[in-house]
Amino acid sequence: MWKINHSYIDGAFVPVQGNETVQCINPATEEVIGTLTLADREDAKHAIAAASRAQVAMGRTSKAERIDMLEQLQAAVLASTNEIRDTAIEEYGAPFARAQWVSRYASQSFTNAALVLKHFDLSRSVGDATVVMEPVGVAALFAPWNSTAGTICSKLASAIAAGCASVIKPSELSPLQTTVLAQALHRAELPKGVFNILLGRGSDVGDEISASPLIAKVSFTGSTATGKLIARAGIETMKRVSLSLTGKSASIILDDADLDIAIPLALNAAFMNNGQACVAGTRLLVPRTHAEDIINRVKSLVGAMVVGNPQDPATALGPLVNRAQFDRVQAFIRRGQAQGATLIIGGEGRPTGLDKGYFVRPTVFADVSSDMDIAQEEIFGPVLSIIAYDSQEQAITIANASIYGLQAYVFTRQLERAQRLATQLQAGSVLINRISPELLAPFGGVKQSGVGREFGVFGLEAFLEAKSIVSD
Repeated sequence: MWKINHSYIDGAFVPVQGNETVQCINPATEEVIGTLTLADREDAKHAIAAASRAQVAMGRTSKAERIDMLEQLQAAVLASTNEIRDTAIEEYGAPFARAQWVSRYASQSFTNAALVLKHFDLSRSVGDATVVMEPVGVAALFAPWNSTAGTICSKLASAIAAGCASVIKPSELSPLQTTVLAQALHRAELPKGVFNILLGRGSDVGDEISASPLIAKVSFTGSTATGKLIARAGIETMKRVSLSLTGKSASIILDDADLDIAIPLALNAAFMNNGQACVAGTRLLVPRTHAEDIINRVKSLVGAMVVGNPQDPATALGPLVNRAQFDRVQAFIRRGQAQGATLIIGGEGRPTGLDKGYFVRPTVFADVSSDMDIAQEEIFGPVLSIIAYDSQEQAITIANASIYGLQAYVFTRQLERAQRLATQLQAGSVLINRISPELLAPFGGVKQSGVGREFGVFGLEAFLEAKSIVSD
């Protein structure tokens, strides 16, 4: 039984001052596995103060010193890979393969940042000026529950590389993942206050961090609605803001695609992390001439998916994170049917044989139009909408018919064709014949999917300010 009642502030685990306690529930069993006492505004103030004190020395560190820090962090997190994986499975039902990928990506983030920093010019000549890239200052890093370790480590790696101390607020739905990761990061023995971690509600801890004049930069990953609140809270102090937000990604199967390859990849994109991924390709656009064949193939493959124990490597889909999310997805399934979509497979309720846990039947709709809720809103569960198109131009129009633009997928035998199509898609990233990202390339969204970019050089520059020094 977990009992989590501490924050990590100024290089030590300290008791929280808040007094609100919530239960931690395993979503696969609905059993209580621990308790979390939430931090409050006073805890947030202490964390911000610690980061501000650390920023003085952190801002003066050399490139070599920062690379040393990144290497120490990489080694510490790598040693905890299995623990990070296991807590993701226990806490929100991450499928084994997904949890393992994220746990490895967490440590790799520091290696990537060190590589980028090594070849990055922190000072350069521009005409008569010397342009110096300086740390932006204390950074606030907000991470979601569905990829806590990966998101924290990716953001922290860029912040450290830039010379920024940080205050980290993961989702209060991820205490187990956060605790294990904090213990790993602590073992890296970085200077006190360089990073601080606390779990609390957005309405107090998040607001305190977002509004504090001591915070210079906010990097947030989560919903568009929450991102807007954070951006508004920071406007009075003109915080630099990076927002990675809601997605409603389209997967486009072109008429020349190899369906034996494209459909399994498209389904993996749709149902990754139990459908709880901002980059999930939950709109599948298919040529009308191939629609019947594709629908039959999709139905067969989805029907064969193993839903159940997320600890079993053979499991494709585990449970949703909690009862609230389970109920939300059930409501979307009902709305899809009520608005006229054709249910191909799945539907309401739990899968056969599962009488407890927040498991959802993997659900596929056809005859979906772009004005339906299931085609417009991020459901965050294993629900796929198939939309037929009559021409490539129409496919592009449908893909872009969303207020979001985080990621898109294209499947075809003709790479040049896909690359031309990609330039017309309103998305921050376009993946062609693959669903795995390039972790050194910029990541982020357009429209209401976000502001700014993460990863690689772009992620580093998001934590830097350019200062021009000009002299005769």
